[in-house]
Amino acid sequence: MNCCDLTPAHVRAIAPYLPGKPISELARELGLAEADIVKLASNENPLGPSPLALAAAQDALYDMALYPDGAGFALKAKLAGKCGVAASQIVLGNGSNDVLDMAARAFLAPGTSSVFAQHAFAVYPIATQTAGAQGIAVAAKNYGHDLAAMGAAIRADTRVLWIANPNNPTGTFLPWAEVEAFLETVPPQVLVVLDEAYGEFLPAAERCDTAAWLACFPNLLIVRTFSKAYGLAGLRVGYGLGNAAVIDLLNRVRHPFNVNAPALAAAEAALDDADFLARSYALNAAGMAQLAAGLSALGVEGVPSRGNFLLARVGDAARINTELLKRGVIVRPVANYGLPEFLRVSVGLAGQNARFLDALKACL
Repeated sequence: MNCCDLTPAHVRAIAPYLPGKPISELARELGLAEADIVKLASNENPLGPSPLALAAAQDALYDMALYPDGAGFALKAKLAGKCGVAASQIVLGNGSNDVLDMAARAFLAPGTSSVFAQHAFAVYPIATQTAGAQGIAVAAKNYGHDLAAMGAAIRADTRVLWIANPNNPTGTFLPWAEVEAFLETVPPQVLVVLDEAYGEFLPAAERCDTAAWLACFPNLLIVRTFSKAYGLAGLRVGYGLGNAAVIDLLNRVRHPFNVNAPALAAAEAALDDADFLARSYALNAAGMAQLAAGLSALGVEGVPSRGNFLLARVGDAARINTELLKRGVIVRPVANYGLPEFLRVSVGLAGQNARFLDALKACL
């Protein structure tokens, strides 16, 4: 018997999170030139980072011998002004995944449970299992959240309920009025984690100041990221907004210096680059229309999406994915989400989208 044999069963049962295949890995596997590979697998911003964020991160490198500000004072101050909350209502994370994990570690334990939707982000069940709690997966409704069924699934031992809006990997969206009405029904002892990683891609008419809800719902935690629309996925910085008591508990389990100095500087600068954010939104809207029209022309069903990606129902997705890889196109298989006939494709530049559509046509 060794140390691994004595690892708790709930840890050994975890299916590790599978990230999108890196360009360098595919190049090594198939002998392709990295420059000839298109990656549309991880919902990254094809514009790259904001120029202001890039410059700020570069400046921060000169102080890399020093630990970063563990409290993230400057970034929190700017976020507080932007979101209309107090700095004590903000926690920073090494990406939004870090904040999700904090929520699980702070509020879940063996003997408790969490509720999430089928086809929702894989980190929810992983974080739940890591905490030794039981995950309750509620059947999806039109590939998205069935809030009534999720509410009915809450048990006496439920401590966390996860909602992604828009949802990853399906791109489905719940009108905010429905979400707010649902929050009214959730017992106060259940923390509702509202994951808004893709909120910046919503059209203006579908956006909502959910941070204003915190005054009414002390059991609400809003989680956001700089990885998507802001183009800072490689730096890993996200944040959570909540009641000060909730944030205090998250800070108790947060790792010290969990956000590095270039990430803090880049995120702070990115908040000032409204032009970049507008260009990211416009590019995504045009690319989404291009992909949707292209899939329709090929007779491929696409699930309407409010994110920067969409699901394409290609049938034998495993085979199609292999054929796409041979052609230097990386997308995301989602069989692990219970969607074996689908591939998720991120919105890229116009040429990258066309490259995917041409390759898919050849594979079909």
